[in-house]
Order: sequence, then C-alpha cells, then structure tokens
Amino acid sequence: MEKEELISLQQNVLKLRVEGKYEETIEACFQLLEAGLATNDPKSILTAHINNAASFYCIGEIEEAFHSIDAHLEYSVDNGDEADRLNGCNVLFLLHEFNKDYEKAKETLENAIDLGTKLGHYNIVSNAYSNYSMILANENDFESSLSMAKKGLEMAKLHEPRTPILEFRVKLNIANALIGLEQLQDAEQLINEMINDPILASFIREKTQVHDLYGRFFMQKKMYAEALKAYDIAKELAESYNDRNLLKGILEKRCKLCDLMEDVQRGYKAQQEYINLLSDLSQHEAAMAAVKIGVKHRISTIERRANTDFLTGLYNRSYTETTTDNWLAEAARTGESIICIAFDLDNLKSLNDTYGHIFGDKIIKKIGQECARQIRSGDLIGRFGGDEFAIILRDLSLEAAQQKAENLLEAVRSIKIEKDGIYISLTASVGVADNANGTIQTFTELFHQADVALYQAKENGKNRICIMS
Repeated sequence: MEKEELISLQQNVLKLRVEGKYEETIEACFQLLEAGLATNDPKSILTAHINNAASFYCIGEIEEAFHSIDAHLEYSVDNGDEADRLNGCNVLFLLHEFNKDYEKAKETLENAIDLGTKLGHYNIVSNAYSNYSMILANENDFESSLSMAKKGLEMAKLHEPRTPILEFRVKLNIANALIGLEQLQDAEQLINEMINDPILASFIREKTQVHDLYGRFFMQKKMYAEALKAYDIAKELAESYNDRNLLKGILEKRCKLCDLMEDVQRGYKAQQEYINLLSDLSQHEAAMAAVKIGVKHRISTIERRANTDFLTGLYNRSYTETTTDNWLAEAARTGESIICIAFDLDNLKSLNDTYGHIFGDKIIKKIGQECARQIRSGDLIGRFGGDEFAIILRDLSLEAAQQKAENLLEAVRSIKIEKDGIYISLTASVGVADNANGTIQTFTELFHQADVALYQAKENGKNRICIMS
C-alpha cells in the first residue's frame, strides 16, 4: 500500500470522528489498523488505536475503549513519540472520568500537563487544566477549581495560532467555579460576556453549555423563572443536535426547578419529556448493543490478523516469539520442557525457478496445513517467512519431540502436488532443540539452537532430522 493511501485512511478516520459518526469511525479504524499492521506503519497503527478508544468511549463501550488505549500506550512505548503518549493521556482521562475514578483522572491530567508543557502543546495543556477544574468542581472544591481554570486560560492564550474557542471552553469552568464560590457578580459578568460572544454561532455545543450554566447561576440566586428560561433554551439547543447526555442533565434540572416553583402543569410536561428521553436512551442502548457486537467481532478479527501469517493462516513470527517467551519464562519456574522444531523445505528455490513463485506459495500453504494437523491443540506453529517454520511444543520430552518431528517429516513426504500433469514430491530438513532444563529463557536462543540443528540436517544431505544435544 502506498504512503498516500495510508494518509488518506488516516484522514478519513479523523474526519468521521469529528463528524460524530462513531460506528463508521470504528469501521475506518479497523481498515487503517489492518493496513498499518500489513505495512508496519506506526503512525497508522497509533492513529487507529487512539481514535478507536475515543469512539468506543462515545458509544459507551468503556471496556473496549480501555482495550484500545492500552494497545495505544503499549505500542507507543517502542514506536511512538512523546506527542503520541500525550494523546494517550487525553483519552485515558476520559475513561477515568467516565468511571468517576477522580484520583486516576487527576494523575493522568498531571502527566498530560507536564508532558504537554515540555512539548509546548499549550492547547492540550489548557484542556487538561480545564478538565482538572471540572473534576475539582464535582468534588465541590471550587477554590482549587477556579485556580486550575485560570491556569487553563493562561495556557490557552499561549497557544498559537490563537484559538478563541479554546479560551471560551476554559471560561465555562471559570464561571462554574465562581458560581460555586457564590461570587455571583463576577460570574454574571463573565456569563453575559460569553452569551453575547459571536463565536457561539459556530459552536452549538458550547452555546448549549453556556445557557445551561446561566440556568445554574439563576438557580443559585433563586431566580427560578429566569433559570427555567435559560434551561429551556439549553434544552432546545441540545435537542437540535441530539446531544442526549447533555440533554438528560438539563431535563433533570428542569424537573427539579418545576418542583421548587410548584408549577404542576409545567412540572408534568417536564417529567413527560424526561421519561420520553429515558425511553429514547434505552432504545439507543439497544441499538448500541448491536454496534458493540459488531465492534467486538471486528476487534477480534484485527487481533487474529495481526497475529497471523497472510499466506498460510499460521501464526506469524511476532506472535510466535512473544508467546514462546512467555512459555519459557514460566517453564524456568516450573521446570517444564519446551521444545522447538525448526524446519524448511528442501530445494524450494529450484521449484520457484522452474515453476514460478505462485506455485511456490501454493506449496508453502500446503505444507503449513499438513504440519498444523500434526500438532496438539495447545502447541504452536508459526511461519517465519519463505519456507521456514517453527513449532513449539510444551511439556514433551526430547525423545517424544523426535517422534513428533518424524511424523512431520513423513507428512511432508506424503504430499504430492500436481503441476502440468506431473506430481512433485517434497522433502524437508528438520532441527530439534529443547530449553535445556529451563536455562534457555528466550525464543531467540531456543530457535537458534534448533536452527543450528536444522543447518546440520541440510549439511548431512537434507530430508532428515538432527537434534541439538
């Protein structure tokens, strides 16, 4: 795949997520992740993971969101830069905040502030301070909330190019903290300034939030009629772009307000609107359940393909190495025997030269299928590229492994592949080694021992087995 195609896939993911099309974003991330893994393009892989995480979060699939952000953070350790790790902090905060794990959320924001400041990404630093302010307000620590929000505004002003909406979002938290501190005159001045800001013509969610905040301000002053008017405006705005979560909070406040005003008629209507929304949310959840089933299927497919050799369907080198390393580490503690059988076909190059590489691929695929039938369900077979394979056997003696290798060799010899009316016989050379009573603790070392034995089999005339003693 060309670099331009990968960039196009990345841009499509970002576009869909900005548009709020989360199911489509997840599907696009699936395609991008598959392409990134196939071409070993770290940028594509990281972009897919981070946008998957944000999209899962937005459809309420928190477990899958954590799965994606864990994958992003783990992959970015070796393949990402500090900007990638900063993006990871941003999404991780959302998940902790959703679970109301405020201590972990704060820790994540502190990491984002430190790293973002170091990188000069003041927009992200501003956003982190703003989110910190929101958490502190939820904990009723309005003094600290105001301090954090003011720092967020300072960072927003450092961001280049100047982004007025970034500053506006921080001001929402400043006003909220001022209301909590009952500094109502300052809060009113700031809210009026924001309500009349021309920027709201382009940002309807922020327009909804500022009217919602205005309702809270009037509630604090016990000006209930004015509060209800502000909440009515916020309700209409939230309905206009179908923000169910924000709308739910607004409707709850309207119900409470009607009770305080003892307005039975309005209260009944407000309750009906709230009940209808809850029903709508329930239906939405049912629809999302179908999305989540599809999502989980796609993720399992991604993981399977990421671990699988495209030609044979066997495990690839990366998965084989990682899994074997885990088995060897456990075997070093338990004394379990781990065997590696390394084998490759004899004379594949001459077959490729004579009949072509497509025919050679057909042979390799057939070999993989036959050998996979010879191993136990708990064992592992992987292709290393070309015609080289590795089989890892657990809890088997070297003598039993030798018999297993004989079975494999016989399975290869029994294969007859037809080409132009001619049936071609195949042979292989095999090397066998074990983990030497737990002293060998890495796949690289174990495979090297088996590979040395394989080389000896080739030197001794091919079509045979050698065991590393």
